[in-house]
Amino acid sequence: MYCKFRLFLFFLIVLTSAASAQNTANNLGLIPAPVSVKTIVGNFVLSQQTAILADSTDNKAVEFLAGYLQNKMMLNNSVKLYTGQTISNALVLTATGTEGLPAEGYRLTITPQQITIAGKGAGLFYGIQTLIQLMPLDRSATAKLPALQIEDYPRFGYRGMHLDVSRHFFSVEFVKKYLDLMASYKLNTFHWHLTDDQGWRIEIKKYPKLTSIGSQRAQTVIGNYHDHNPQQYDNTPYGGYYTQDQVREVVQYAAARYITVIPELDMPGHSMAALAAYPELGCDSGPYQVAQTWGGFNGVYCPTDQTFSFLEDVLTEIMNLFPSKYIHVGGDEVTKSAWHNSPFCQQLIKRLKLKDEHGLQSYFIQRIEKFVNSKGRSIIGWDEILQGGLAPNATVMSWRGEAGGITAARQNHNVIMSPGGSGLYFDHAQARSDLEPLSIGSYTPLSKTYNYNPMPAELTADQQKHILGVQANMWTEYIATEAKAEYMLLPRMLALSEVAWSPLANKNYTDFTENRLPHQLARLDKNQYNYRVPIAIGAKDTSYTGSQLTVNLKSPVEGAKVYYTIDGYTPGETTLIYDHPFTLNIPTNEYRELQTMVITPAGHRSLITRTVVYNRTLLPAVPYSGTTTGAKYQLVTGNFTNTGQLDNAHVLDTGTVKTFNTSAFAKTNTNFGLIFTGYIKVDTDGKYIFATQSGDGSTLYIDDQLIVDNDGKHSLYEQPGEVLLQKGYHQFTLKYFKAGAFSNLRVYLTMPGKPKGEFSADSLYN
Repeated sequence: MYCKFRLFLFFLIVLTSAASAQNTANNLGLIPAPVSVKTIVGNFVLSQQTAILADSTDNKAVEFLAGYLQNKMMLNNSVKLYTGQTISNALVLTATGTEGLPAEGYRLTITPQQITIAGKGAGLFYGIQTLIQLMPLDRSATAKLPALQIEDYPRFGYRGMHLDVSRHFFSVEFVKKYLDLMASYKLNTFHWHLTDDQGWRIEIKKYPKLTSIGSQRAQTVIGNYHDHNPQQYDNTPYGGYYTQDQVREVVQYAAARYITVIPELDMPGHSMAALAAYPELGCDSGPYQVAQTWGGFNGVYCPTDQTFSFLEDVLTEIMNLFPSKYIHVGGDEVTKSAWHNSPFCQQLIKRLKLKDEHGLQSYFIQRIEKFVNSKGRSIIGWDEILQGGLAPNATVMSWRGEAGGITAARQNHNVIMSPGGSGLYFDHAQARSDLEPLSIGSYTPLSKTYNYNPMPAELTADQQKHILGVQANMWTEYIATEAKAEYMLLPRMLALSEVAWSPLANKNYTDFTENRLPHQLARLDKNQYNYRVPIAIGAKDTSYTGSQLTVNLKSPVEGAKVYYTIDGYTPGETTLIYDHPFTLNIPTNEYRELQTMVITPAGHRSLITRTVVYNRTLLPAVPYSGTTTGAKYQLVTGNFTNTGQLDNAHVLDTGTVKTFNTSAFAKTNTNFGLIFTGYIKVDTDGKYIFATQSGDGSTLYIDDQLIVDNDGKHSLYEQPGEVLLQKGYHQFTLKYFKAGAFSNLRVYLTMPGKPKGEFSADSLYN
């Protein structure tokens, strides 16, 4: 009976441990989420007395861990050879016990007596990275680690992060810091964008003018280059490049962290910097100069034998510096007007029996590919290399959505997914653009990056095998400093790591943001990285109706404080500190406003959130008996920064429209504003939720009360607001202005008992 009871107790403990494994794993703070985590009762205490044993003492992963323990934990444990012996209080690094693990996989076991990391090559290194994430943030003589079992391996073999150093140049020290971050979160490919119209950034011995001329631009456009007419410049020379010795240093540093560096040399377009140095490589007389602004340019390599000889020489030096399997040749955004106007190019098209300039681009890329293949390497190109026919062995990097990648996979070509509109362009704003540092525009919040799935469902199982992985890109037109680069990178890179590594079944955005990210951001904060601080968990920038304002918040960074106000003033160090949930009762026809700000131990601050709750009664219907549908409009002109400026602006035109689409007005006007008015008929008493999606600003009023505040000069952004309406007619006013944004205006409405839908001007009466 006693034995049966002990057996029952044993199984109960095992089952309880397994049942709670996922919940406990949430609190471990690991990113990316491992394939499997099981917790064990107890802890291991790592100390100066812990023996470190390894199959090979000069393994680079082992050396990395020894260096980390010495520099970060102040533990000077020497590494000794592991021969299979059983030793208590030991940290064992071994290839033994890796049976059945996929490539780059590892098994991490922590018991109260021993830590064992089983992995081969990169797998051992990634097991070490997981162990490091389990280490306490504060240095001390010991490190207490939870007992557990982890089995882990990546979803994709290609896990990439890109950095453009052409638009703005970054030091070798910063590139190493970038690589350190990648390694910490198990990213394994660094795409180094080294040449473009705005600067050539790598030394080529045979062609010294590429750096003496091509790396220097005379000046740089100020701010968003769409904002000023004429454009304004800083009148300050700008330049920089990496010597070949510095490149070797970076490549070696990356290799020590199991990161492959893929160089990109853009061709045949984005070549103004090279043509400024060697204008004879162009198709016309130029003149060429290193570009001083952003956007596209007509400068393109002419597909002559001289050009190909030049590029083969350059690529030879590049391949001697970079041992990577892949060489990225760009191939994107090729402006073909120079080819169209070139007698040489037109004769070449005829001689080669090509269809057009797209075919000439295909010829160009295929000729480069043959040379790269002859050196035992392969090319990657942006998805425009599909135009005119894909080079036989090329890998496609799909950036203009997923369509290019899907097409390439169906042609049995390998693909790396990197669609800009799916959360993988980190030069996009992380909130409404007027609240963020200057960016190229668009809206890419953390959630958008996290929720991206690189595996298109449209592909068959065999075609899906051609999806090598995923990459996020950091274009730097508007990123001139290292601090801003880190701000744009973090924390979105952590979301990318989970997209690239973790099984879909283990992904959970709430767990990611509320349980694990706060721990990782605390690590970044302590290690003096600049990063975007998320708003307080539970806070929201919104307005709604209700009789109470309930406040239940959590810090998004471990150790950070949430400051708040309810008096309309800006929160900060001198205001109230949130430390417990509370509820405010709101008298009828009054409102309460909650503003919050997060401030971390290192002094980093979040955006301010503003939640306004109105305790309104139903807005009474207004008398109206018209039957004509549509909205009246006033078209006004001016350089606006908010919709309040529209009321007194010069009126260009008035009329009636059936749509809120503003494209017709944009055809004949650059900067303008619109005021739409009419009456909306509601069929039942209840809550109505409106939303405007606009770039730039928009505001929506019902019966002269502000319901949606999406004001300001910003890129495309959607903002909701709600109101209680009585059955009948209500006055409707919509204000919008355009001051440089490319997007249109859309209005949405959620009615009682119905799903959200687009609201059109033809639903109004005037």
